[in-house]
Order: sequence, then C-alpha cells, then structure tokens
Amino acid sequence: MRRTSLLGPLAPLTDDIGGPSQATAARTLAGLGVGITGGALFAFAGAPLAWMLGALIAVTVASLGGARLAIPARLRTMMVAVLGVMLGSAFTPEIADQIAAWSGAVLVLLGFLVVTMALAVIFLRFGFGMDRITAYFSGAPGGITEMTLAGESHGADSRIIALMHATRIVVIVAVIPFQFRIVGGLDVPTLPPAAASLLETPLSDGLLMAGCAVFGYAAAKFLRFPAAALVGPMLLSAAVHVAGWTAATPPFELIAAAQVVVGTALGARFAGVSVRRVWPYLLVGTGSAAIMMALSWLAAIVFAERVGVEPAGLLLALMPGGLVEMGLIALSLGIDTAMVSTLQVLRIAVIMLAAPAVFIIVDRYLVHRWRSGPR
Repeated sequence: MRRTSLLGPLAPLTDDIGGPSQATAARTLAGLGVGITGGALFAFAGAPLAWMLGALIAVTVASLGGARLAIPARLRTMMVAVLGVMLGSAFTPEIADQIAAWSGAVLVLLGFLVVTMALAVIFLRFGFGMDRITAYFSGAPGGITEMTLAGESHGADSRIIALMHATRIVVIVAVIPFQFRIVGGLDVPTLPPAAASLLETPLSDGLLMAGCAVFGYAAAKFLRFPAAALVGPMLLSAAVHVAGWTAATPPFELIAAAQVVVGTALGARFAGVSVRRVWPYLLVGTGSAAIMMALSWLAAIVFAERVGVEPAGLLLALMPGGLVEMGLIALSLGIDTAMVSTLQVLRIAVIMLAAPAVFIIVDRYLVHRWRSGPR
C-alpha cells in the first residue's frame, strides 16, 4: 500500500536540491534570528553543542509551525567549509601511525551499512507500506541530496526521501549529545575546547586556513567528491596540519557562527511541511533513526574492543547522523576525530556509489525475474 499521496503538493525540503537557494533576504534573516536565539538559549542553559542544537531545534519547531525560514545554499557551503577546516585540524603529524589500526573499524563499518540499510528498508517497505523504490533510497544512510536525486531518477517520491533523511539527521543529532551526557557521563561542551579567539589567531594561520577552505572546496567540487564543501577543506586542512605547517583551528566565534548556520539549515528543511499531513512520515522517520541508533550502539559495544578502538569513537564513526555533526561531537569530546571523520566520509562515499548500482542489480535482475517467473 502506497502512502505517498498523503503529502499532496509538498514543497521541496531542501534549498540546494536542483539548484541554488531561492530564499529571500527576509526569510534568511528570520531563519538566522531564530537560530541565533535558540543557540543562545541553549548556550545559557549549558546544553551540549548548544549553538548547533539550539538553532536546529528552534528552527525545526518554527518551520513545522508554519514559519518560512531558509538558509541560502552558498552561506551554508561557506560555513560547512569552515567546519571542514576545523575537522581537518584534528589530523596531526602522528596520525600516520594510527591509520593501520583503523582497518578493523572499516570492516565493521561496511558490515554495519549492509545490515542497517537492509533493516531500515524492510521497516519502511513492510512496516509502513512505502513503495519499494522510495523505501530503498529512504533507508540508505547516505547524504540527503545524493539519495534524493538518485531515488528521483529511478521514479521514487523525492519529497518522502528528503523528509526521511532530514528526520533521521535531526533526530540523531538532537539525541546523541544528550545520550553521551546522560548514559555515558561524558560532557559534550558548547564549543571545541581547543578553539582560540579570533583576536588570538595569528594572521598567517588565518590566511592558511582560509586557503584550505577556498581551494579545498574548489578542488573537491572539480573532482566531484561527495560532500565537497566539507571533504575538500577537511582533506587540505588535514594535509597542512599533518605537514606541521600549523596547529591552529578556526576561531571559536567562526565555529559558533558555522554551527548556527548548519543547525538553522537543517531545521529549515522542514519549511512548508504541514505537521497534520506528514506526521506519519515524521514518526516513521523517527523509528528508522531509532533503529540506526540502536544498531550503532550495539555494534560499538560488540566490536570496539575487538578492533582496538574506543567505543565512543566507533559509535560516532558508525552513527549516520551527518558527517559535520558527528565530527563536531568527536572533536568536542576529544575522541579520535580523525578516525570518526574518515569513516563518516567513507560511509557517504560507499552509499553514494554503491546504493544506486545495487538497486539496479536487485530490481532489474532479481525482482523483475522473480515476478515474471520461469520462462
């Protein structure tokens, strides 16, 4: 039974799918105003990752309440590049000695992706009655833009795919920091503790990091890397830090601004969504996210010691809650940020490359042949 008709004429959930953002200045200023207010309130309350989570939750609530908020794609790209440079600063000259130790974690990740995606697709297809194509690309734990475009090209309902992935990311990002604090007793700070002030950052270091952001993004986009705005600056920043040219990180004022923009952009994906019409999809998206979180926790508990990595690090490396967001949590906790970021990039790349190909093979050669029966 298909339920896609419940959505009706739903507006797109992303401002970057199919082209640049068309958000007006008023919607942008309103979105930033709500995001900054939410971030400030969370920071005042001492919440973990306050600027990102506060903006995310405030803008999500406002969007579901009917507010037309938005973040232009270019602004989000700029801020994601800043966070990419920050994540790259976690790579140190000593990192080469640790890379070989990640091989076991990589194998766990690959197996985890297969199991997680299979269970998520089964849940969406048979538990919720979603059509097979939409269920497949909704359950693939990859990037929201890539999976939405891939599903649309195969005839899936792109609005439902975007909604499922947006819900997954929002739920996981909102829950995980508090889980670390409540269950694990680990305090996720508002900002990475190593970040210095803008006034304390030497001009040479600032120019070097700005170059990593600009040229890293340009190179990654030219080479068509997944999540180019994050991966390119992260890789170039990692190379610069591993080479020992700098040990600096972006100033905390810029990191806080980037968190507000990223959190606001995530929450603004729900602009134009009517809770009354889509609440079944929000619930099932939350259920799908819960399945993925539970499997991540289980895999971390079972395999972390066996592959020689910290359980919290493996958990963040497996958790499909967004590369930027999981990397920020790892950096804030002082966990192995390099491993977490590397495996998160690998997750997105594997899903982006493998999911469409696997769908074609399964749908064309197995499903159709099974339906047609023996000749």
